[in-house]
Amino acid sequence: MNKITKETYINWYRDMLFWRKFEDKLAAVYIQQKVRGFLHLYNGQEAVLAGALHAMDLSKDKMITAYRNHVQPIGMGEDPKRVMAELYGKVTGTSKGMGGSMHIFSKEHRFYGGHGIVGGQIPLGAGLAFGDKYQGNDAVTLCCFGDGAARQGSLHETFNMAMNWKLPVIFIVENNGYAMGTSVERTANHTDIWKLGLGYEMPCGPVDGMNPIKVAEAVDEAIQRARRGEGPTFLEMKTYRYRGHSMSDAQHYRTKDEVEEYRKIDPITQVLDIIKENKYASNDEIEAIKQEVKDSVKECEKFAEDSPYPELNQLQDMVYEQEDYPFIKSK
Repeated sequence: MNKITKETYINWYRDMLFWRKFEDKLAAVYIQQKVRGFLHLYNGQEAVLAGALHAMDLSKDKMITAYRNHVQPIGMGEDPKRVMAELYGKVTGTSKGMGGSMHIFSKEHRFYGGHGIVGGQIPLGAGLAFGDKYQGNDAVTLCCFGDGAARQGSLHETFNMAMNWKLPVIFIVENNGYAMGTSVERTANHTDIWKLGLGYEMPCGPVDGMNPIKVAEAVDEAIQRARRGEGPTFLEMKTYRYRGHSMSDAQHYRTKDEVEEYRKIDPITQVLDIIKENKYASNDEIEAIKQEVKDSVKECEKFAEDSPYPELNQLQDMVYEQEDYPFIKSK
């Protein structure tokens, strides 16, 4: 893993702040009905992504996740303007406006979705890792899902196969406590989801998902294990979401006081405090970052607003045979 330096903290602060403001903007335009359908925001969970990205090799490693998936492709290198446009349903989006909020995808940057089926990405993540092992690539796949998806039977089938074949995959459950709206305590007779890995003798453990340093260290250890050919790891990132499961969530299952308690360990605030304590950036430099983030989000919004909607004939044009798919010969 690359050393965590002064620049790391500044970049973490800039990136996490941008992701937070990007999601806040989406919430605002959703209320204006410029973004339709479901909308699941990542506010509060940014440390998981920031730490994981620091440990990854973005030139070859892959990521796949659930439908809370707007900022992950941005972290992997996708243009945030294209992500915003996809949410608007515009032709300049990552899937030409045909995927929407829950199905962001970027093959170029090795981000494989965005999946609306709860837990559907778990076997797919193992499949990506199987492909890399089969082809002899020195790459690792991070497969992320929520605590609700940890109750799916496909997880157990996948864990068994991944261990049996020693696949280079890291399973990450982002445990924000409530799945759609039911607490972990009410869905199982245990609250330590990471212990599910013990039944398969899979290396596993809990991680402070509000601290990017702890995340980076845990993910790096798992990546190195996978690159050595020792197989998968299961990490439980204990995190929290400040907004509801989706924009339609009334959040009757928790109190405002609880949310405020978690805001005291906000990952963005934690990183900013380290920057200030160590004088890694002056107040003016911090304000400049805030302005840069604000301007960037505004640029994304303008790009999405100004982009055209797809033409009707795109419904037919998008049914195609992919020319670079290795197992299909073009006619």
